[in-house]
Amino acid sequence: MKAFLILEDGTVFKGTSIGSTKDMISEIVFNTSMTGYLEVLTDPSYAGQAVVMTYPLIGNYGVTPDMESKKAWPDGYIVRELSRMPSNFRCEGTLQDFLKEQDIPGIAGVDTRALTKILREKGTMNGMITTNENYNLEEIIPKLKAYRVGDVVSKVTCKEKYILPGDGYKVALMDFGAKNNIARSLNARGCEVTVYPANTTAEEIIASNPDGIMLSNGPGDPQDCVSIIEEIRKLYHTNIPIFAICLGHQLMALANGGKTYKLKYGHRGGNHPVKDLSTNRVYISSQNHGYAVEADSLDESIAKPAFINVNDGTNEGLSYIGKNIFTVQFHPEACPGPQDSGYLFDRFMDMMKGA
Repeated sequence: MKAFLILEDGTVFKGTSIGSTKDMISEIVFNTSMTGYLEVLTDPSYAGQAVVMTYPLIGNYGVTPDMESKKAWPDGYIVRELSRMPSNFRCEGTLQDFLKEQDIPGIAGVDTRALTKILREKGTMNGMITTNENYNLEEIIPKLKAYRVGDVVSKVTCKEKYILPGDGYKVALMDFGAKNNIARSLNARGCEVTVYPANTTAEEIIASNPDGIMLSNGPGDPQDCVSIIEEIRKLYHTNIPIFAICLGHQLMALANGGKTYKLKYGHRGGNHPVKDLSTNRVYISSQNHGYAVEADSLDESIAKPAFINVNDGTNEGLSYIGKNIFTVQFHPEACPGPQDSGYLFDRFMDMMKGA
């Protein structure tokens, strides 16, 4: 079946329908990972977005158990070529069937490199995937321009708290759209992890007497999370060690008077170099964000830059002065390096030891 990708600037790409055949309007973003398409599809941070994979062949090892949550989150999926015959000893099905099961519309046969060039030059824009050959651009483009991602944290967070047993430190994990490997990384170090919904009050977290607090990744504009920011401000004023990733990093900055801004086309992929400013070592990181923190918007007495992006110099982490708090924009729980930045979890363990 034919399918069409229509961008809000009027550009139209023609391809083949994959997955669900329903119409979809979303924000179109691109990911430069060469592998890990299943982790991308099940990352809650993609809620409210449709993902373009820049690597030309997707689905060649099928669907494996490597899921970061229980379902897929992107609104749509855009690829150059979808592999119809996956080959892997862990394969449990095809990506095409997975997209249908998850009711995600997609399009294959698109020149994804040309599409990525447009998004890099003009910036992230909204788009539509449709199988309707009689589409009307004059009707569609105003709808595309009106689309907004909105509040997606409440959509992706867990509904009630749950505990992942461990015999070590007790960690409260705030779920703003947490990937499974965050909790797994803490569990692997012996931690007992209690996962809390995004709207949990600071008072409830503090009353549970955790050894440490983890603020997770998540989707959307951090400035939309007004009530969550208020609770994080209260957590900041405790002496509990805090480690924050991605959206959590942005929310902690906002809670302390910092500012965030939307990047032209974001950082999404498993090949982004970041420099640790304390050692000048560069690590290959996994990233998925469309917003960044203005490092100089925070008072120097509150926080100092800890990491920067080697490609464009944007802030990738903050260390808070006089506090057991550090935050990073990238994903140390992911494995692009493959274990380059996993030491940050060990740093969090040292903080909880009182080091």
